[in-house]
Amino acid sequence: MRDDQLVASVAGAVEQVNKLVSVRPVKSRYNGEIGDVVIGRILEVQQKRWKVDTNSRLHSTLLLSSVNLPGGELRRKSVEDELMMREYLKEGDLISSLLNSLQLAQGTLLKISPYLIKRRKSHFHTLPYGVSIIFGRNGYVWISPVATEEQSVTGGYVQNLEEFLFVVFICFNFSSFSQVVPMKIRTAIARVANCVIILAKHHIPLFDTSVVYAYDASMAHEVKDLLKAEIANSIAAETALELEKAVQEV
Repeated sequence: MRDDQLVASVAGAVEQVNKLVSVRPVKSRYNGEIGDVVIGRILEVQQKRWKVDTNSRLHSTLLLSSVNLPGGELRRKSVEDELMMREYLKEGDLISSLLNSLQLAQGTLLKISPYLIKRRKSHFHTLPYGVSIIFGRNGYVWISPVATEEQSVTGGYVQNLEEFLFVVFICFNFSSFSQVVPMKIRTAIARVANCVIILAKHHIPLFDTSVVYAYDASMAHEVKDLLKAEIANSIAAETALELEKAVQEV
């Protein structure tokens, strides 16, 4: 209360249900919902579980029982499996979570405001530059080379509970960690990453189409120059114009 008036502690849109008045903030920490695609980093290996940073209000928990063994073997996890948890995932490892997911390697992780990433039919995209991108609903964006058929995946299942447990499939083929990424692909990854940063700074929603438009607009400039203010403003303006045209054509 201030001068006998209700004052919100955050800036945002006022919502009212009967006598309940609340304010939905424009920017806030990610609040997990069932079915979200998220990207997380392993923080700690605990007893029969991993603690995962998902950029949310609380750290997430991934149970050992949710992870299938290498080769897809299905059986009850034993004490030996618990002792080998760091062989599966260790501190600092990146994972993406939901039905079609894998351990992440050889790429770039960006952290942006979660409100810029809207829920869509698919958050996993392969761009026409030899680059794949994952838009995590928690504000993490992962950019990496397109996975090859040799990178096999095994799966696991866990229900969503109060601690933000996620359905997660883990990739145990670690050959991708040692593969050499060609300079052309590395350059494309850097260009896509800079385009994502530009879109985020100009509050343009992030999805595959907006990134492609920004990438095409950036081709007239060197990768190292993209984040210069004048060039970034030009790319953002051209991207916004292309998105507006696409909406009008629908």
